[in-house]
Amino acid sequence: MSDRPLNTLTQATPPAAFWGADPPLWQREGAGWPNREASRFIRAGGLNWHVQIMGDGPPVLLLHGTGAATHSWRDLAPLLAQYFTIIAPDLPGHGFTDGGRGVQMSVPGMAGLVKALLAKLDIKPVMAIGHSAGAAILVHMCLEHMIAPRALISLNGALMPYESSTSPIIGPVARMIARNKLLPRIFAWRAADRPVVENLLRSTGSQIDEAGIEFYARLARRAGHTGGALAMMGNWDLQTLVKNLPKLKTPLLLIVGANDRSIPPADARRVQRMLPAARIVIMPGLGHLSHEEAPQATADLILDEARAQHVLQKVALPA
Repeated sequence: MSDRPLNTLTQATPPAAFWGADPPLWQREGAGWPNREASRFIRAGGLNWHVQIMGDGPPVLLLHGTGAATHSWRDLAPLLAQYFTIIAPDLPGHGFTDGGRGVQMSVPGMAGLVKALLAKLDIKPVMAIGHSAGAAILVHMCLEHMIAPRALISLNGALMPYESSTSPIIGPVARMIARNKLLPRIFAWRAADRPVVENLLRSTGSQIDEAGIEFYARLARRAGHTGGALAMMGNWDLQTLVKNLPKLKTPLLLIVGANDRSIPPADARRVQRMLPAARIVIMPGLGHLSHEEAPQATADLILDEARAQHVLQKVALPA
């Protein structure tokens, strides 16, 4: 495992193709970052990555969704770290990881970059957990044999094309927005008004804590982060993924917030029709950020699946 000490890190400037300068800085937005002691910065795939690694046990990869970062796992990761070694990166263009260029921000592009990161770390995850868009990246990685986990868990996964989603930014509109170099700065400027961020988070159907809102707001105020999210949406195309989905051999668990307003809960049933062996668990009253609203309940479901798929031979409650 290779990493760069935090005190020698120089934050690289993400490419300007979509969003220009002004990325989040570790010394500024990273002050008081959740689980900061687990953070390290690693060079892989031509990018400087922010990765959090914690725990001791079978390696488990966590990938967050569009517009988020490692703070999305702030409560869930420590719970899982009691049983696993957790590897949780900020995806390219998100949080404190450099931005990719062009197609690097697509599903195959992101998957290839994550593969490079895992190779640098010399880690082969035995279980992979993805939230929203992170789930789609993990499915692609499994289909392309980039990883071979025993279990794959989707948390409100974005596995269907935009047109099946209630998301207000879809298909061609997202691509048009992503190409506008000024819009990331406009979004970041608007995010300086905290109620804008609060309303955006509420629109997902979730009610998260004040700490969570603050970390989303910190990142949203930086054009480097908002531009990364827009670039990811602009390069988002799941047609090939959906076509190949029936070929997925990895056991798949779909955890769904019943109140998810970002990804229709019915999408899980569509996935299950293509993958009859996939299992669905509905979490009543929770939205798109259900793992942030109910980290312990989510951890319990993950541990049950780890036992079922022999990732953990025995799940014992910590003393």
